[in-house]
Amino acid sequence: MSLMTNSNALAEKLQSRNATRESTWVRYLLITIALIFFLSCLILPLILVFVEAFKQGVGVYFQALVHPDTLSAVKLTLLTAVIAVPLNVVFGVAAAWSVAKFNFRGKSILTTIIDMPFAVSPVIAGLMLVLIFGTQGWFGEWFMDHDIKVLYAVPAIVLATVFITVPFVARELIPLMEAQGTEEEEAAIVLGASGWQTFWKVTLPNIKWGLIYGVILCNARAMGEFGAVSVVSGHIRGETNTLPLHVEILYNEYTFSAAFAVSSLLALLAIVTLILKAWVEIRQEKQNKRNADATVSEGMTS
Repeated sequence: MSLMTNSNALAEKLQSRNATRESTWVRYLLITIALIFFLSCLILPLILVFVEAFKQGVGVYFQALVHPDTLSAVKLTLLTAVIAVPLNVVFGVAAAWSVAKFNFRGKSILTTIIDMPFAVSPVIAGLMLVLIFGTQGWFGEWFMDHDIKVLYAVPAIVLATVFITVPFVARELIPLMEAQGTEEEEAAIVLGASGWQTFWKVTLPNIKWGLIYGVILCNARAMGEFGAVSVVSGHIRGETNTLPLHVEILYNEYTFSAAFAVSSLLALLAIVTLILKAWVEIRQEKQNKRNADATVSEGMTS
């Protein structure tokens, strides 16, 4: 968030100088190319989803949404997000606080672990869970002996989603915490605050908008995850299918209207995510301006 604000300020500074200002035709050409790409690759597919969803009428659309298999997929998707997002919030805040506020051995290893899901294909992530919890896996026989179902059940879906969405909260908070420094936390500790008091009263208010930003992105990815969940779910209709998997099944069965009707739910999720993302960015920019004004006024009074 703060990096975005700094980049906007840098762009304005460069445009104010003749030496670094692009000519008018270059700017309009680049803007036109960006708009064409945006409209053709993002807006047009989004419109087509809703057009196909309502192609056979509103009745067919709502009939597809209230189908028992669709409702089951919605419930499982929400359940997965409700479990995975809070877990990633706890890990993300702890990891970001550790990386940004402390120096210790293995700090680079922790950063690498946070970035690992970005480097690993979701399908490979699902296969890793199969190797661990499958019948021929490391713990597969033990779970079978104790009648514990992990693979092709809700636990595997949650584990796969948690692994894929791990970096979103942490990666949003690390640069924000590093930019803020440790002065306020150190001052609170000097004044007698405990670690938990410092976190709740000092750290959390400073990172709340960045945290909300990371939660929004994490939730959107958790609900839309396909690759890893597809590997570990088993595609059991009405039981282990999330919304993306249910869309795939409907499309493979040539029930296109139902497939696009369910897809419209994911499209609505994307729209809501973008709106919330823009709102959080605006609030963060306002907070940054207030903090900058307060710093300037304090400097003038001193």
